[in-house]
Amino acid sequence: MALLDSVTTCLSQPVHYAICRLGFEKKDTYDINNILSGNGEVRWQAVTEHVCYIESDQSVDYIKSIRSLGPLCESVHLYFKSLTKEQFVIQYASWFHWTNCPEVFLEVFDVLQYGQATEVALGLMKLTSCLERALGDVYLLKGNDCPFLLRDLLASDQLAHVFGQAVMNVLRVFIGSPYGLNLRNVLWHGFASPHEIPAKYCAMLLFLTAGLGQLLQTYLLQTKCVLAHRPYVIFISLEELDAFPDLNNEILSIAEELVKQSSFVLKIMLPFWITALTAFKQSKYADSVILLLPQLEVGLRLLFTTTNKCPNRLLTAESSTLYTTFDEMLAKHLDNEEVNQLPVVLEEPAMASDFLWDFLNHQEGPRIRDRLSHGEINLETFPREVANQIVGFAITILCRFSDEDMFSLKEHMVIKPLMNCASCYRSRFHPISRLKKQVLECMKSIHLWPELPTVPEEQVQMIKGLEGNAEANTLILMISEIISQLQHYMPRNCCRSDDLINSVLTERLLMELCDTRICTLYSPRPVLEVVVVLRKISTQCHQVSQQVIAGAGLRYAQWVNKTLRSRQRHNYLRMLSSIKFLSPVLRLILLLITLELVSVHSVCKKNPFDYQQYLKFLKSVLQYTENLVTYTSPEKNKWDETMELTNKILIKIRKISDRKLMLMHLAT
Repeated sequence: MALLDSVTTCLSQPVHYAICRLGFEKKDTYDINNILSGNGEVRWQAVTEHVCYIESDQSVDYIKSIRSLGPLCESVHLYFKSLTKEQFVIQYASWFHWTNCPEVFLEVFDVLQYGQATEVALGLMKLTSCLERALGDVYLLKGNDCPFLLRDLLASDQLAHVFGQAVMNVLRVFIGSPYGLNLRNVLWHGFASPHEIPAKYCAMLLFLTAGLGQLLQTYLLQTKCVLAHRPYVIFISLEELDAFPDLNNEILSIAEELVKQSSFVLKIMLPFWITALTAFKQSKYADSVILLLPQLEVGLRLLFTTTNKCPNRLLTAESSTLYTTFDEMLAKHLDNEEVNQLPVVLEEPAMASDFLWDFLNHQEGPRIRDRLSHGEINLETFPREVANQIVGFAITILCRFSDEDMFSLKEHMVIKPLMNCASCYRSRFHPISRLKKQVLECMKSIHLWPELPTVPEEQVQMIKGLEGNAEANTLILMISEIISQLQHYMPRNCCRSDDLINSVLTERLLMELCDTRICTLYSPRPVLEVVVVLRKISTQCHQVSQQVIAGAGLRYAQWVNKTLRSRQRHNYLRMLSSIKFLSPVLRLILLLITLELVSVHSVCKKNPFDYQQYLKFLKSVLQYTENLVTYTSPEKNKWDETMELTNKILIKIRKISDRKLMLMHLAT
């Protein structure tokens, strides 16, 4: 604990000076009436004149600007503290409507009146998040793709056109620029402790947001434009995020004890942890997660810098150097190409990294930190289910890095289920995991085919050119041969009869194969390239299945109602005949996809040449499935061509299998 108690700040000396001292050096006082008109409008010229510029290139001189704006911020803070809530609402509430979340800004006013330092920091994090989202909406009045980074958004010509460059320069002194106070980043990345963020800067940003609303109203009246707000991100399929059991007050009470003793928690950050757990108890789920995510980052940064012997990286990086953030801490190698030692010190490295990648980084995951910090989520409706997972994960980390004298708490009957869930966690949003899900969903869809309504078999047999189903029988025979060649690479006893197709190409086998644990952490580029192609193949197969189901249902209804013309009747019967062989073909392709997942890592590492050959083969399978989507569509209905395509791809699959170029063979 000595190390943790000795850390008094995570801000480097220049950043600490800029945030905690620079804006307090000038002792000037300003009459609030100099920057506010009688009706409460911001006198922007009186504000912008405090921004200083470097003579040589007229870029913002951030040091002088912070020093000059400091007393102004103090005056604004004192002014807000002099107002009652009713006075503030009457004079300013309407100017926050442009943000689409005025309640957040009214809440910040309350915090400035009565809140502790932790609540002020939380209020500032929420304010900057909502302000960024609102500025992005304004940007879209003039531009198309809104910049992802706040610094790029604030530096854009589009916002300068609406608000004026001088106004945007004021904002950049406080947020968005690594050369300024950069309040958003130092808070969201866990560098600032509660008492290091002056409340007057939070007050000033509240004041500036109201002023921006006034400027925007004038702009919209002049241009006749209408400000549209982008919809919030809504978490769907919450069951996919369910990793930990529901947290009750008993668990949270134990967590409060663990926080005070865990070596994962810096003493200066303890108020953030306590407030986060309290917020969860009070059903303030967004607040809880907003507070916890930066603390998970700073705790992991402490481990990262200690295990990789770079203690200086614990502090805020300078503007010329990157912060040590989640992305780097979760990477396989350091920037000097040495192996990252952080996963080694985590008792369950794959679990911790997989969970963090799933919830924070993977593009198909919830990306909670990005979406919260950029204002993409409605804070009022943030789901308990998501917060439960973040808090649950945090508790398991606290347990792992607690002293031995906390053994009784770590072994408590309500904590052990959390630890068990943590040790069993598997990635849900890595591309490989998503591919597994796709395969099983596609297989479920294909399993619906036998239940499709159909006409009597004898009418299908009467189609000219299909007597005896000779073509279909040839295809079925090839599929059986391929399955026979693949048996060596499948689980034992999966073939229980002479009917290889119906005994092997089953949902049960695919579920068994998909349940095989595959390391998704640090997947090399060749593996991901293969997975991209496999996912495209799976997507096309599912599309074919959906088209067959929809088409068969529609045509059967038309058949019963006798609304099909002669050509349409023949084509419908041709479809019924074709899907008998198309089902095992698609199931075979899904089996091949699943078998590749078991061996793809070792193949790509073992034999790059064969990997390239196989990737080329996979792309030909993809081309087949894409053509299949076209031919089986309601607009085309080209079932003869479908049979020809299928014959060609099965020959190619059998040929590849014969030559032992299958990925699973290369892995053996």
